[in-house]
Amino acid sequence: MTAGPPRLLPALRAGLFGTRANTLITLATLLVLSQVVPPLLRWAVLDATFSGNAGACTREGACWAFVAAKLRFILFAFYPPDLQWRPVLVILLLGAILAASAVPRLWGRPLILAWPLTILACWLLLQGAFTATPIPSNQWGGLPVTLFVWALCLAAATPIAILLALARRSTLGGLRTFSVLYIELMRGTPMVAILYVAMLILPMALPDGLSIDKMLRAIVMVTLFWAAYIAEVIRAGLQAIPHGQAEAATALGLGYWRTQRLVILPQALRIVIPGLVNLAIGFLLATSLLAVIGIFDLLNAARAAAADPQWLGFYNEAYIVVAVIYFAICFGASRYSRWLERRLAGGRAAPAPAGGTSATSRKE
Repeated sequence: MTAGPPRLLPALRAGLFGTRANTLITLATLLVLSQVVPPLLRWAVLDATFSGNAGACTREGACWAFVAAKLRFILFAFYPPDLQWRPVLVILLLGAILAASAVPRLWGRPLILAWPLTILACWLLLQGAFTATPIPSNQWGGLPVTLFVWALCLAAATPIAILLALARRSTLGGLRTFSVLYIELMRGTPMVAILYVAMLILPMALPDGLSIDKMLRAIVMVTLFWAAYIAEVIRAGLQAIPHGQAEAATALGLGYWRTQRLVILPQALRIVIPGLVNLAIGFLLATSLLAVIGIFDLLNAARAAAADPQWLGFYNEAYIVVAVIYFAICFGASRYSRWLERRLAGGRAAPAPAGGTSATSRKE
């Protein structure tokens, strides 16, 4: 008979004060919190200003009136106020496709087809399609741009990364060399340099009379850049699969691509879920670098809001709002990663006991 789960209070007591080291760490943590929490509470709540204009705010407390006045700008930047229902719809569409992608039973061809349709709909919405005057990309900004660039680049980079990872493990020397050179070159180049290439060098390489939107150039270069990092994570998963898996599939008459699609890649991608989620979180935070080429992502929009002459200097409040949004997305992704890893691990075959044989081998 197995014992039930430990009760909450005994578990907390054991974790906080179970050993001398745990007790010292707990007391030190409480000491630090006693010095940090009261001033922070006083600044954020007790001495804070929740309504009014900039003149009503004091430097002793937070000015949440600034957040109330500039929240729309932080979220949507320079997008026309009368059309801001469009970026709101973009956020909802991206949230819906990401939520659908998080449900394993929905994984399949319909979901794969839904991704490009969703991305196209988001692009048309942001562009102001079917309106009298199109909205140029230099008026896009805030949370919709951050989510749109992140989701689009991550979705487009993943299949490229799979091909790069397979090419790096290929027996074809030329293909393997190209993959190695591409991956190492991209991973050895700062993302800021990649963005400057998209902004300055790529337009000079285009034929005369042909121009590509700044946002689209940035998306293409960021996609190619992220693909190199994802490829290395996927390659680690491919290397973790025993060679016998591919040999058994070949013996059953499966070709190379069917072997990879049905046998190798599902197992490899399941192994590297934590690494992929970690990269995705890092990529989301890296979208703030779009500011170097004049794209107003969420962080850059918050910085610009605090530079408004009427609300000058309230950077702490602006950055706190952005930090809360980033934390909510990243924490949710992290918890989802743990849930998905446990769920997929539940389908793995149990290892055979030491010195014994598995049920499958006995049956054979």
